[in-house]
Amino acid sequence: MYIIAGLGNPGNKYHGSRHNIGFYVIDLLAQAHDISVNKLKHKALLGEGYIGGQKVVLAKPQTYMNNSGESLLELKQWYKIDTERIIVVYDDIDLDPGVVRIRAAGSAGTHNGMRSIIYLLQSQDFPRVRIGIGRPPEGWDLADYVLSRFNEDEVEAVKEACSRAVKGIECILSLGVEQAMSRYNG
Repeated sequence: MYIIAGLGNPGNKYHGSRHNIGFYVIDLLAQAHDISVNKLKHKALLGEGYIGGQKVVLAKPQTYMNNSGESLLELKQWYKIDTERIIVVYDDIDLDPGVVRIRAAGSAGTHNGMRSIIYLLQSQDFPRVRIGIGRPPEGWDLADYVLSRFNEDEVEAVKEACSRAVKGIECILSLGVEQAMSRYNG
């Protein structure tokens, strides 16, 4: 069993923002595999199903980004799974819009949601799928930028990256993270 968590902020106010790209990827996965993500448990919207022969829990933490670890810790404890079986999908300002990076483990970088998860799980040894959202323009506050929407020049690249992220997650589940990295990074 795997938990696949897409990071974002709950509520219509944040729908479609750069910071909610993890939620969007979970929506695409759910749609592709006919999984309803509609149960509110463990501080997350959840859906259970199968992808690539693996039982999965799709999760959209509802704790707000900076406290994402609260939900992931509850899910890990409830489902009694190893940390290595949690896949986290999130935005990354250090990657250009449209770039996907899959890693087997690593630090939080500048991402507060990942800092919360790593701190509460007491591990950074879990796969992650980062999707580039680019850096804020000169003079922009970082918080305002990550909560902004993509401009029309970025939309197609970001949609393509989200589709590639879905395929990367499917590959992690069926062939492993190393294969997913070699096929879908870039």
